[in-house]
Amino acid sequence: MQIGYKLAAEAFGPNELVRQAVLAERAGFDFAEISDHYHPWLDVQGHSPFAWSVLGTIAARTERLGLATGVTCPTVRYHPAVIAQAAATLALLSDGRFTLGVGSGERLNEHVVGLEFPDSVQVRQQLLREALEIIGLLWQGGYRSYEGEHLRLEDARIFDLPPTPPALAVAAGGPDAARLAAELGSALFATEPRPELVNAYREAGGDGPRYVEMPVSYAADEHEAARAALTTNRWAVTGWKVMSELPNPVNFDAATTTVRESDIRESFACGSDVSRYLEVAQPFVDAGFDRLVLMNAGPDADAFLDFYQRELEGPLRELAPRRG
Repeated sequence: MQIGYKLAAEAFGPNELVRQAVLAERAGFDFAEISDHYHPWLDVQGHSPFAWSVLGTIAARTERLGLATGVTCPTVRYHPAVIAQAAATLALLSDGRFTLGVGSGERLNEHVVGLEFPDSVQVRQQLLREALEIIGLLWQGGYRSYEGEHLRLEDARIFDLPPTPPALAVAAGGPDAARLAAELGSALFATEPRPELVNAYREAGGDGPRYVEMPVSYAADEHEAARAALTTNRWAVTGWKVMSELPNPVNFDAATTTVRESDIRESFACGSDVSRYLEVAQPFVDAGFDRLVLMNAGPDADAFLDFYQRELEGPLRELAPRRG
């Protein structure tokens, strides 16, 4: 089991994200994962810096901390050729510590360039497949061209490639995407404790790491923790069908007016009771995930990192799948 720290780029500015990454390395986290957004989910979060600049700075300020995007959409706002080049460069700057996490994206971030973000999930997955094929081609070296149904590449070459290509984690919300991760990726990425995703990935030949995000909100008081998560992270309980479709933070604000503190407590580990964190983590471990990313929505990042180092890390690393 490896444990990651989620850098919430929607909630903090670039300098603060770098500072938190440095502290996460000192606290014992194995890797840090950053969201790659153009907009925050809610205006109250107030931030959304360029993830790739932040990652480059973190690579220079840390020594052993793994780095990952969680996740980048390489189809509309970015062309996959640009992401292939960016990931190769970051892999070199971090001495091989970088994992490229990719997914089919959200309208929230992709519509901003004025290009159509497909309504059809099937078309989004077709786009992702073509993007993965382009990235894989470019990482092989040499001049490459590609003619897909949706995406094209013309005489492109990445001149600075790492000795080994970066790991490629593909986000999956269903079995088809999990099989795509096995076919064209080297790792699986998910946000729910669903064993069918891991099973589909493995049955399709996937044998790489399995990343999953776990929602937590640390504060000494459970009510304070839940209120903080409700204020800034209530979008997280809406489900992927909502999260992928709405175009702007104001729409997420309107869509989450009925979310209550009880809804947050049901899915988040809130407060400072280690046993609650283990209770929330266990289904992810049972489902077969071996890279657990802690997404803290609490009001004090430093206090959470201290809590993790002093009380949570040991018990969390000892978790094992329950039999039966």
